[in-house]
Amino acid sequence: MANINIPRLDLHDYTQGTARQRHQFSQDIGHAFNETGFVTIANHGMDKALIDELYHVVQAFFALPDDIKSNYEIPGLAGQRGYTSKGREKAKDAKVPDLKEFWQRGQDENPIVDELPRFDMVTGNVFRRLESAGRELLKAIAVYLGLTEDYFESKVERGNSILRAIHYFPIDDPDSLPGDAVRAGAHEDINLITLLIGASADGLEVLTRDGTWYPVKAHGEDIVVNVGDMLQRLTNNKLKSTTHRVVNPPRELVKTSRFSVPFFLHPKADMSLAVLESCINAEHPKAYADVTAGEYLDERLREIGLKM
Repeated sequence: MANINIPRLDLHDYTQGTARQRHQFSQDIGHAFNETGFVTIANHGMDKALIDELYHVVQAFFALPDDIKSNYEIPGLAGQRGYTSKGREKAKDAKVPDLKEFWQRGQDENPIVDELPRFDMVTGNVFRRLESAGRELLKAIAVYLGLTEDYFESKVERGNSILRAIHYFPIDDPDSLPGDAVRAGAHEDINLITLLIGASADGLEVLTRDGTWYPVKAHGEDIVVNVGDMLQRLTNNKLKSTTHRVVNPPRELVKTSRFSVPFFLHPKADMSLAVLESCINAEHPKAYADVTAGEYLDERLREIGLKM
């Protein structure tokens, strides 16, 4: 199996460290994002009690009857708020949908789950803490790229970020599935960076440069952070949006659920994703046409089946 560099970094080194520690953190996250597109982060602002309660309310929501969950499915929003039922989303270019259902919340206009009084409070708390951690990580990335530290701040503050709670439901009859049906088909994320709070089970895998799949596991309460396509476009492929997937469990575990809660850090719709001039040279000519974040998001939501 390929050796892959997914370093474990401490966010306190950047937010509370010396000038030397801050510089080293910026270089470390930049190099990892240049090589593999993934890091794990400790001291991200959430304690074990909050993470445990998050998974408690998420599991309680998905345990509700389908007819109640469907009350929170909002037509016309392309799954950007509330519940999205099974069979709706697929990976780009995939022929069959992913084996999952999910809930998404954003900055505001989030439906309140009447059946679960703490659901909105807990997911909102997690949203704000991950948004804060993500903004600090973008400061370190900006420094690595030779930009001003606050380059991303005005672009992501009150941006279109999404907290997604995912239920990869039990597979009652694996033999009845289409041959290529998986929990999450191979894909790259759309946004700038993704912050993933562990998961209730294994399954996340990253495609390495030599074409092999490598399982990614966070340590305890660490979060896994990866580059999305918007940051890859902006940096002209200097930072890598890594292909990843969630594979089906081994046969003895197919009838069990898997829960996962990623935070997709998106900028405001009007942010330009035009390639940074500093990332263009003779060896790396401009690879992408100019587009705004909103235009790009709209295009990708259509490709994955959430928008018509």
